[in-house]
Amino acid sequence: MKFEQVILEGNIVRLEPLSLVHRDELCSAIYDGELWNLFVTLVPHPKNIDLFFEQASSHYEAGDGLAFAIIEKSTNKVVGSTRYMKANLANKRVEIGFTFLGKSWQKTRINTEAKYLLLSHAFEKLNLNRVEFITDYLNSTSRAAILRLGAKEEGILRSHMVMPNGRIRDSVLYSIVKHEWSGIKQHLETKLA
Repeated sequence: MKFEQVILEGNIVRLEPLSLVHRDELCSAIYDGELWNLFVTLVPHPKNIDLFFEQASSHYEAGDGLAFAIIEKSTNKVVGSTRYMKANLANKRVEIGFTFLGKSWQKTRINTEAKYLLLSHAFEKLNLNRVEFITDYLNSTSRAAILRLGAKEEGILRSHMVMPNGRIRDSVLYSIVKHEWSGIKQHLETKLA
């Protein structure tokens, strides 16, 4: 089963399936804060953005997930990207990740609403049982943001990844499960109001 290419729209953001039409503005968002230099996350350098788009497309074709451009509705500008990934639809679970926003849009409601839209779609339209988030143990900003969504920390995946600079990364696993969604949905709607 493949993900349907849907547009998810809220009050402040619109998530559009990632396509080459988003390329230049996505590069501008990445340049805003030189996001590729963050050692606790994986953000493509704009010089390598074509590979990012190719990988997103091949993962979609394989049924692994669906990448989105995050668009700020007030300016109609691409400000970042996020995706469903590592899907296991037979077991009704997916990871939300590979999320990044230009520095000018960090610490705004944009990420919260983007996650709200992805979670709503996952639980209410795709009828999934579990949504996972995985982040670098050293990425305290991401860890705090995931907890603020209402996700629960499940544990540390030790020596989970080798980062581009050779550092062996420990990752932290979080999840939201279906029976928690109604309460978390109310929590996120209150935060976004």
